[in-house]
Amino acid sequence: MSMGGLSQARFDRLHAVMAGYVERGDVPGVVTLISRHGEVHVDTIGLKALGDSAPIQRDTIFRIGSMTKPITAAATMLLVEECKLRLDDPVDRFLPELANRTVLKRIDGPLEDTVPAIRAITVRDLLTLRLGLGIILAPSGSYPIQQAVNKQRIVGFGPPNVSAPHTPDEWLRRLATLPLMYQPGEKWMYNTGSAVLGVLIARASGQSLETFLRERLFAPLGMKDTGFSVPATKLDRLVSCYQRNPTTGALDFHDGGAESHWRHPPLFPDAGAGLVSTIDDYWAFGQMLLHKGKHGKQRILSRPAVEVMTTNQLTLEQQKSAGVVLGDNRGWGFGMSIVIQRDDVAAVPGRFGWEGSYGTSWASDPTEDMVAILLTQRLVFPQPTAIDRDFRTTAYHAIDD
Repeated sequence: MSMGGLSQARFDRLHAVMAGYVERGDVPGVVTLISRHGEVHVDTIGLKALGDSAPIQRDTIFRIGSMTKPITAAATMLLVEECKLRLDDPVDRFLPELANRTVLKRIDGPLEDTVPAIRAITVRDLLTLRLGLGIILAPSGSYPIQQAVNKQRIVGFGPPNVSAPHTPDEWLRRLATLPLMYQPGEKWMYNTGSAVLGVLIARASGQSLETFLRERLFAPLGMKDTGFSVPATKLDRLVSCYQRNPTTGALDFHDGGAESHWRHPPLFPDAGAGLVSTIDDYWAFGQMLLHKGKHGKQRILSRPAVEVMTTNQLTLEQQKSAGVVLGDNRGWGFGMSIVIQRDDVAAVPGRFGWEGSYGTSWASDPTEDMVAILLTQRLVFPQPTAIDRDFRTTAYHAIDD
């Protein structure tokens, strides 16, 4: 039987390592996928919910968190290829709320202490997370700008209609009341740029964000279970989500079941972290990028579009200042990270992908012709977890050619 240059014995070791996390109670269940040279291998371990007997399955639906960002970037590039958007054009044409920005003189300063922005925010700034707004990795509320962000309820990173309970237009209006934290293009700051892209895509395409994604990406790729909510007919396939109790170490229930927050479409479809998906749906997307924009005989994106998406766009200084989110060996392209140098078993230069805050991760590796996806449901941020690191190590350990 063809294994795509992968060893069955080493696959068994990967299974054993992943099963250990389930047996120790670190996660209720896990689904993994490794494909190489077109050969796909999926493994399912554990349960969909603690205290339940239903096993996790290949078609189980997961909240993929920030693995939404690469999909949003691909959707943006579809509009760039049609010249409805241009990478270095100001976003003011479609997002007039973001025209004539002011910028804080210092990140911890009062909101009124600002200077004019030296230039407009561009589409490229949003794709590379350099628009000048983002998450500050300091205790929440430490700075006046953090307090203002919290007051406006625009952060996302939570259940739909809870963390950002606004329509897209209202969300952007609230965002526009804030000064920028840094000058456009100056600094990499996580998350916000992708959420803004969702509003931009909808306005530039003349469709809702979900409609555009479904017609232009999900349907062509066969991603039938990917969206911003889970319909009633599929709710029994949605995995429950947990978070580690900092005091007891136990897994506390976060979301799931018939009362899941994901059972209704959100007011604000979060293009940074809002999608749900399955392992086969996301593999179709990751494989399309690995194949330079092609899905079977159909071309979704041009090869040059995929190449610019998967090329590091950050300066060395911006890369270093990204801190624990990117670590020491990853840059950022459009909506995803890029491995810079070979300093670990799985760190192949040019490997691209990203993780999600609900315990999911994806990587496509052009050098090895390989896609690796891990889906669990335990809240994590901002660093990759031990299970993610061990998955990648054992996935590359399975290479046997």
